[in-house]
Amino acid sequence: MKAIVIDRYGDAQELHEAQLPMPTINPDEVLVKMVATSVNPIDWRTRMGRSRAGWNFPIVLGWDVSGVITTVGTSVQQFKVGDAVIARPDTSSDATRGSYAEYVAVKADKLALKPANISFEEGAAIPLSGTVAYQVIVKQLAVGKDDKILVQGGAGGVGLFAVQIAKAQGAYVATTASAENHDLLRSLGADEVIDYHQTKYTDILHDYDAVFDTTDDIENGLAILKPTGHLVSIAGQPTFVQQSGHPSAKHWWLHPNGQDLAAVAELVAAGQVKVVIDSEYPLTTEGLRAAHLRSESHHAHGKIVITIAEPPKLNNTVM
Repeated sequence: MKAIVIDRYGDAQELHEAQLPMPTINPDEVLVKMVATSVNPIDWRTRMGRSRAGWNFPIVLGWDVSGVITTVGTSVQQFKVGDAVIARPDTSSDATRGSYAEYVAVKADKLALKPANISFEEGAAIPLSGTVAYQVIVKQLAVGKDDKILVQGGAGGVGLFAVQIAKAQGAYVATTASAENHDLLRSLGADEVIDYHQTKYTDILHDYDAVFDTTDDIENGLAILKPTGHLVSIAGQPTFVQQSGHPSAKHWWLHPNGQDLAAVAELVAAGQVKVVIDSEYPLTTEGLRAAHLRSESHHAHGKIVITIAEPPKLNNTVM
């Protein structure tokens, strides 16, 4: 099968096309014929050697799956051949199992059915960013009706989902972003958008219930919270004092699972969350190099999607 791999750590020029064996699946896995995937910052950080440095080469990057099941493991009960699915697969010790490939093996408990009114490209944009946003907003911060939450970095891939999920929970949502992203964020439901180039949000926000930190700005985030408030960061590591204080801070790392992913997909299918796609690139050497450079520029307005194959004609996607 065709895949885009790296044979050593470095810049985007290390990405190149290769032919790899078709993945074999375990009893609790399915094989997915990929239609689309997406690029996340962890992809190029890994490519540069900043994480997972112990992997053997070649490495296939990518952590978003959107496609159709072609083979089902012997112990899989919930899914069948032909199902259109999305997933954020487990991080595997086998570095050839990333999603920059024509086929990917995925554990069944990481799968969610793709709703029929979501395209495969939209589906590819949801798993990593949408799931971590859902877990932080709904499960870790338990944001509810009339709560006041700040989403730091609302225009990022995770931030865009977080703003909308918090609104779906009934919260008052403030967020930080450069001026060029203000209209987009307001259109997605943000109540207050602060240009961090011009204004210190600590000067105008007070007595907030929650902060979702995607930018590693923990100290300032804590400064706007009520004593009973909580901050969750996916970008920085709170100190012991910050973790045990009032308000408090904690770090969160994505725990991929199909149930949380399905909950996000349902919000998208219902129109409560919009998938924002910045651009699309093909699964080629040139396409992945350009997509990585786009992500690294920090100028993307939404998710960067990689198209892999033509969407099949299906009769069994779910609403």
